[in-house]
Amino acid sequence: MPPPELAAKVRALPAAAVARLTLYLRALNALLAEGAERVSSEELAEASGVSSSNVRKDLSYLGSYGTRGVGYEAQFLSRRITAALGLTQEWRVAIVGAGNLGRALARYAGFESRGFDVVALLDQDQLVIGHEVGWLRVSDVAQLESVLERSKANMVVLALPAEAAQDICDRVIAAGVHSILSFAPVLLQVPEYVNLRKVDMATELQILAYHAQRLPETGSESA
Repeated sequence: MPPPELAAKVRALPAAAVARLTLYLRALNALLAEGAERVSSEELAEASGVSSSNVRKDLSYLGSYGTRGVGYEAQFLSRRITAALGLTQEWRVAIVGAGNLGRALARYAGFESRGFDVVALLDQDQLVIGHEVGWLRVSDVAQLESVLERSKANMVVLALPAEAAQDICDRVIAAGVHSILSFAPVLLQVPEYVNLRKVDMATELQILAYHAQRLPETGSESA
């Protein structure tokens, strides 16, 4: 639970505001590491790559308005955003799929510093089951339910091929884990009470290609 001084009720946040809060938190923690005690909306905007008006609007959802000419108390604001994002809770993550992506995620050291403890890595390939990846030993996905229970995982990452994703997703939900991040290139069907986030690299590259084609050619001469 967040400390009492951070427990002020937070209004429901738009998805875009939630995404920006994660940027503010990263920027704030970098500024704190440099010794900053206060931060203005302009400084936070520049460090986060967003507009200062968005910063002020987003922080107003948290009841953090700052003081004109003085700005925000950096340490308190960092803790306030941390509480609003739910990062004061213990998040235990199981990764299903020990291919290239799953192994890379399991080895990523940045999760722990942001409040996420990777507690399990599973796969169906008998050639990788039992092998160590980082600090984890790959478990058999046939034992998914017992691994989730034993590890007390409350989030699952699916790093699976499309054909396997729905069945594993259904098993994860039936096991009582309702927060899922999917890298599988398929639209998963889940109940309304399940929080499913999808990361589609191909779609992101297509969006990037659209914007890239609209950039002026490097070195082109003005007419």
